[in-house]
Amino acid sequence: MRKLVGVAALMAATSFVQAETLTVELNIPEMDVAEYHRPYIAVWVSDDSRQIVEHVAVWVEQEKWWRDLRSWWRRGGSQTELPIDGVSGATRKPGTYTLTWDGDLPEGALTLNVEAVREVGGREHIRLPLPANHNGKVEVKGSKELGLIAATIAP
Repeated sequence: MRKLVGVAALMAATSFVQAETLTVELNIPEMDVAEYHRPYIAVWVSDDSRQIVEHVAVWVEQEKWWRDLRSWWRRGGSQTELPIDGVSGATRKPGTYTLTWDGDLPEGALTLNVEAVREVGGREHIRLPLPANHNGKVEVKGSKELGLIAATIAP
């Protein structure tokens, strides 16, 4: 039995990179529209099979609207016990926000996902591949509901 526990512990230790910091800069652009509602936003890290590895932020007014973040909901949000302590929060007004997550991420290809949806508005889901060596910065500009998204990952 001890061998089995030791092997399982060794496998768990080798499949995760230790103590990483992921910093995400997220811009919600101002929009000149007749009826503006703050967007619902989900930010998460997924693996190469698109399954959620870690939740970074979920900003929604009420729980009943969480399923409107369709990609996040289908990839694992629906199985998550909500609200998520330290991750869930209220919607935000236009501006730039910095999110920081510290912890262990699995080795291999990872993707930062940012999904935004607005009532009486549009929907946008950005997938940003994180650096393969889990060290560096990547960025992309959204086209509708999101502005510049920048992610920095460091050991």
